[in-house]
Amino acid sequence: MAGRLFASRLRPAIQVQRCGLMTMDRVGNRDVVGFGYNGDPTYIDRIDFPCPAVRWRENTPDIMALREKEKGDWRKLSIEEKKALYRSSFRMTYSEMDAPTGEWKGIMGMVMVVLSSGVWLYLYFKTFAYPPLPETFTLERRLAQLDRMKKLDMNPIDGLCARK
Repeated sequence: MAGRLFASRLRPAIQVQRCGLMTMDRVGNRDVVGFGYNGDPTYIDRIDFPCPAVRWRENTPDIMALREKEKGDWRKLSIEEKKALYRSSFRMTYSEMDAPTGEWKGIMGMVMVVLSSGVWLYLYFKTFAYPPLPETFTLERRLAQLDRMKKLDMNPIDGLCARK
């Protein structure tokens, strides 16, 4: 879950910057097949936006032959040819995009480093930086102070709630 919160999951595999007339030159030999994310001719693997504007791989003679064969009956295509066609258009499948990356391990490691350094810093200041507590903080001194406060009737509670 933590991996989905970071931008590395949304980072484009190939992102072409919009630069006026230079945009189509940067696409290269790839087919522009749609509008894309925000109208840019980019390739981005995202679950929430499944239709990139350009294909993943550039056109090669092998891919072009498969695309011609694709126009016919799909039952004549083998599984490997269908996979090659898919991989020429898309970099990852949905299950690959949704697969855990293990990024949580690094995040938990950093959290543990920060927590342990905080504990060590607290112990250092408690031991070396702060003066010792005064003797009035001992239990017998606090009980004696409470007993004296009762005897002197300090801060008595009065009003309707104090009456029985």
